[in-house]
Amino acid sequence: MVQHIQPAALRPFRLVETRPSVSVVGLGYVGAVSTACLAALGHRVVGVDVDAEKVAAIAAGRAPIHEAGLGALLAEGVGAGLVSATQNLARAVAETDVTFVSVGTPTAADGGCDDRYIRAAARGIGAGLRDKADFHVVVMRCSVPPGTTMKVMVPEIEAASGKVAGLDFGVCFNPEFLREGVAVEDFNAPPKTVIGATDDRSAAILARIYAPVDPNPILTTIEVAEMVKYVDNVWHATKVVFANEVGRLCKPLEVDSHAVMDIFVTDTKLNLSPYYLRPGFAYGGSCLPKEVRAVAHIARGLGVELPLIDSLERSNAAQIAEALRMLRATGARRVAVLGLAFKPGTDDLRESPILEVIAALMDAGVEIVAHDPAITPETRIEAQLAYVRHAAPGLARLAGCLRGMLRPTAAEAVAAAEAVIVTQASADYRTLAVQSGKPVIDVVRLFRNRAEQPDTVRGIGW
Repeated sequence: MVQHIQPAALRPFRLVETRPSVSVVGLGYVGAVSTACLAALGHRVVGVDVDAEKVAAIAAGRAPIHEAGLGALLAEGVGAGLVSATQNLARAVAETDVTFVSVGTPTAADGGCDDRYIRAAARGIGAGLRDKADFHVVVMRCSVPPGTTMKVMVPEIEAASGKVAGLDFGVCFNPEFLREGVAVEDFNAPPKTVIGATDDRSAAILARIYAPVDPNPILTTIEVAEMVKYVDNVWHATKVVFANEVGRLCKPLEVDSHAVMDIFVTDTKLNLSPYYLRPGFAYGGSCLPKEVRAVAHIARGLGVELPLIDSLERSNAAQIAEALRMLRATGARRVAVLGLAFKPGTDDLRESPILEVIAALMDAGVEIVAHDPAITPETRIEAQLAYVRHAAPGLARLAGCLRGMLRPTAAEAVAAAEAVIVTQASADYRTLAVQSGKPVIDVVRLFRNRAEQPDTVRGIGW
């Protein structure tokens, strides 16, 4: 049963029985996971990327990123003859039935959404459709301002192919809700499946693809589907900031902010969910920061005031500044950073808030040593930090020196430092915090029970 969410100017559709072949454009976090998981559902999948290293990794059945379970799925897909990869987008489109677009949409120089990778992908898709007689479905999965799919991507495809959307090829917008670190799990058990489509046939084809993991997709318009992704991520960013402000207010009052929030989140009827609602460190990563900026950019263009959303970056920056202040208060000239990625279980450094702290400490002459279980000398640090050149240009200078800060073990990093900041909760990091005897700045609540927290450990909001 397909759920129809208004507005939805589409008719009920009949699910098709065929298993279409799929091309996936962009083999980053979303594209690589989609490639592996779609193949696991029995689809023949061709991964496409301009990056030769990613293409080679996928073709060999290796994960190009750190993501639980991804490598095994890719190896199985390649072994079964279901997964291949190429840099030739036009050929991949010509040889498949459905194309998923998962290219990057970084922050542009003006704070909006940089759509150049979407335009490039659209031109390549159009080239593949030019001489193709069969109906093809193009599925946009990138986070973009409402209207981008039909006003930016589609005209580029039509111009390059000479074909008409809705007649010669179908268009869908299918936002992804994959959390890095558990993306494979989320693909197979999605919180919701949203399909915006230009026509019934395209919607039916996409619904059939997702039927094994979600037989009840939500059908709506493309523009609503585009907005859903932004609203979801802006809400997640809002929850993080709200909880951190609670922590900053509670601390000088000597009120346990976690005790306060533990009670707050018991109300699942009105407060929705406990996820993100814990005082801790600033939000970061590839989605929340750039999409908060994008929504604010859209509002400015429309002359609409959104005071809370406009204040999110400022409040998030205040949390980063508080962590920096706490570290400076220790007087340490060598600091150990335990956790570099923006969250555990991923090697994604894009807009990781601890990098802002590291940069500021380095400017003050403080030496940094670091450890992260997912970050190794082989991690493509330079490529990740280049992604945020318009959002956080000051971090670009870390690309050349971050690798040199890494220590093989967390214990070695702590031993070499005078103070420690912990940005990821783990049993190992908690044990080191207890045993070190050094000042420890805790931004993740290492100890659930305050009575177990040593006097050397200082929480950012508790």
